[in-house]
Amino acid sequence: MDAPRHIVVIGAGIVGVSTALWLRRDNFRVTLVDRKGPGEGASFGNGGVLARCAMVPVTGPGLVRKAPGMLLDPAQPLFLRWGYLPRLVPWLAKYLSHANADDTLRIAEAIEGVVAGSLEEHQALSAGTEAARYVVPSDYYYLYRSKEAFEADGFAWDIRKRHGLTWELLDRAGVAAWDPAWAEDVTCAVKMGDHGRISDPGAYVKALAREAERLGAALRIADVEDIVREGGRVTGVRAGGETIACDGAVLATGVWSGPLARKLGLKVPLESERGYHIELWEPSHMPKAPVMVASGKFVATPMEGRLRLAGVVEFGGLEAPPSRAPFDLLRRNLKAALPGLTWVREEEWMGHRPAPADSIPVIGAVPGLEGAFTGFGHHHIGLTAGPRTGRLLAQLVAGQRPNLDLAPYAPARFAS
Repeated sequence: MDAPRHIVVIGAGIVGVSTALWLRRDNFRVTLVDRKGPGEGASFGNGGVLARCAMVPVTGPGLVRKAPGMLLDPAQPLFLRWGYLPRLVPWLAKYLSHANADDTLRIAEAIEGVVAGSLEEHQALSAGTEAARYVVPSDYYYLYRSKEAFEADGFAWDIRKRHGLTWELLDRAGVAAWDPAWAEDVTCAVKMGDHGRISDPGAYVKALAREAERLGAALRIADVEDIVREGGRVTGVRAGGETIACDGAVLATGVWSGPLARKLGLKVPLESERGYHIELWEPSHMPKAPVMVASGKFVATPMEGRLRLAGVVEFGGLEAPPSRAPFDLLRRNLKAALPGLTWVREEEWMGHRPAPADSIPVIGAVPGLEGAFTGFGHHHIGLTAGPRTGRLLAQLVAGQRPNLDLAPYAPARFAS
């Protein structure tokens, strides 16, 4: 019998680890390479929600009109490091060009393909492993100050309804009966079933990586410099000054995928959507389910021993240190939403979410190079869509035909 094909997966976040695990289960030889190790980037710091409802992109109608005011208002969850603006402008122009109804519907259709069935995908990926304990089925709530505020988001909720989501609308009495800790001005809530949460995202991804290793995958901690090719096909991956011989490579390094993608002939307009979180350890009250506080655009997610507050969008590139203003805004919004909450200690985090200008992940085979595949660019839905993306990539590597039209995600749209 022929020896199993050897695939190098570059990047050990949720997408890369999911890909490696599905490939190993299909009897491929797998080497997983990451510069820091599994679950150390956005896969660690995300909001922890398996957000089945998150197919609606940020670039909805009206964003162009609203964005300047949001940037100048310290109470809004959109920040910009102004010195970075000249470098951001080319990407930003492309990004904002999609802020219209037609493109929003088209993008939502594509995102739906990778977020649908998220809870089930995570359960299938983690079944029978130590990682399974971190996958918690749950409802997901959006909290509003009024029914009028909910109705003002009608375009987004109509999109969700088109894609089969259903919900229950709670009034103030319903909110109080469900969880009385929320502020009295939270008078409307949307309750959605069939969602889930990860109780410790970093530990979860690490546990999945250990399962891949248990099944025989190799883990290398190294920077990847290049993908080696010969005769129009992948023959190796250059990492840590050495070449790992292989039959194929999957690029899944999130926002850091740009330089390697360019070497593969892809000019992906990719920016860091800098995200922030604060963890409150041993809180005096733990919300009963993950909650999106719509007025502050942040998520409060129960985790093991702590409550994680995650949200805020900042544009400032990969090099600048964290800003103080986003953390301060998260704290103010928390105090307004849960006024009586206390905690023992807190931890802060800032990380980089990979944002392609068209808001659609880059998933598929690289044109013109046999054995090269990409899986990156998931904005703020990487955890939600990671297992589905990994399964799709494993199917492509195996020469199988996925039950999803991958044309919207094709790397060929960025081929130079």
